[in-house]
Amino acid sequence: MKRLQIKTAQNVNINFTLANVGQRLFAFGIDNILKFAYIYFAIKMLDFKMFETAVEGDSWSLRAIDIMIFLPVTFYSLYTEILLGGQTVGKKLLHLKVINIEGFKPSTTDFVIRWFLRVVDFNLFTLLFVYVASLGLDGEVVLLMLLFFFGKMIGFFLILFTKNQQRFGDIIANTVVIYLKDNVKFSETILENISNTYMPTYPNVIKLSDNDARIIKSTFQNALKFNDYKTLIKLRSKVLEVTGIKSVHNSDKEFIDIVLKDYNFYTQNM
Repeated sequence: MKRLQIKTAQNVNINFTLANVGQRLFAFGIDNILKFAYIYFAIKMLDFKMFETAVEGDSWSLRAIDIMIFLPVTFYSLYTEILLGGQTVGKKLLHLKVINIEGFKPSTTDFVIRWFLRVVDFNLFTLLFVYVASLGLDGEVVLLMLLFFFGKMIGFFLILFTKNQQRFGDIIANTVVIYLKDNVKFSETILENISNTYMPTYPNVIKLSDNDARIIKSTFQNALKFNDYKTLIKLRSKVLEVTGIKSVHNSDKEFIDIVLKDYNFYTQNM
């Protein structure tokens, strides 16, 4: 498997394993099964004749209803990646995650770019089929299959042959897809999952270095694992000493957790 090495501002290297084309195709397949299942049940469970009767003579209203029903499929990858922090259901099951090429969480704009450029990666030739179908030529179904196949292959070949295994949407959005179930787990890095609306508490955390944050996180996780409260007290005291923070949290666990999240917030937005 290919690896991506990221050098932080403090010259600390973080290594990630890039998801290969097989893993990404498998996740893509799972997501498409979910989408097709939704379409199937939408058609079976909803009475479209009822809609036709309700809007008889108004084809525009009928088309609008169709669009509303299928919006969840159209925007599936966009809203799942935003809500699940870089993962669709398929990616989550396969332990894959979208991150910024510099190692941080992608912005909402990055996710929008990735989603929009799927038209290049996976559906480039679909519009050509629509044009050919409008001409009323024979063999439209076969042509659709060919166009669908070759359209999907663009993203496949880009992932296969680009340096960081990126499709076109990844390249433009500066994102990569990584494999989380690795010898070096994502949780063992200094990165934390924080929401776009996260509000930091302790600005003084910028006095810490990436190496400090790594040591704090590693010590913190080990102390939690073994219920080592003495270590948590010592760790909190050391953080307070180095940063000069005036803590507003009484719990050692909550304080250190917020410090790590605040550090991520400031280093990602500096």
